[in-house]
Amino acid sequence: MHGHHARFADSPFARMGAPGFRRRGPGGRGGDAPPPVDRAEVAGWFAGRLPDGWFTGPVDLVVDRDEITVVGPLAEPDAGEGDPAAARAGRIARFREDTREQRMAIADAAQERYGRSVAWGASCGDVREVFTNASVPVMTRLRQSERLVLDTLVDAGVARSRSEALVWAVRLVGQHADAWLTELRDAMSSVEEVRARGPQL
Repeated sequence: MHGHHARFADSPFARMGAPGFRRRGPGGRGGDAPPPVDRAEVAGWFAGRLPDGWFTGPVDLVVDRDEITVVGPLAEPDAGEGDPAAARAGRIARFREDTREQRMAIADAAQERYGRSVAWGASCGDVREVFTNASVPVMTRLRQSERLVLDTLVDAGVARSRSEALVWAVRLVGQHADAWLTELRDAMSSVEEVRARGPQL
């Protein structure tokens, strides 16, 4: 894989897999978390494994503690007089079907190497689809006031269950606090870099 195929779009969420990053203490996953990974190493590994003809531009690679998500752009189809959005969706569906066996083989190798499942996706024009995102259960304890927030969302019909309400709340925070979360991840990444340069025990 050469040229632009080797460049991966940067995402703040990818910093969650920065070298040596493992949150401990209350709310952290501690010992059951997979070992931390170097995102650049993961990007390089996928750059070498992905067939050259799959994507037309930079691949979006997101790494967290549970999953590696790989989404690549596909060539725009000539819709002729047809609907462009339907043509793009069809192009993504064809890619998903035609590459299933190869994607599964690459995913198996990546899971063995990095201890994380792999989710695949593709984009075509303004249509983007992730095929198989993992839904990871999160263990948490909420106080009554916090549970009442979730129950209010359920009672109002915003969510069907407390777990769905929690997902909704996390997404809302992510949308409205993206700049702050990015700054926080940058700060954590800097701490890890300084720590990595220190003496090893």
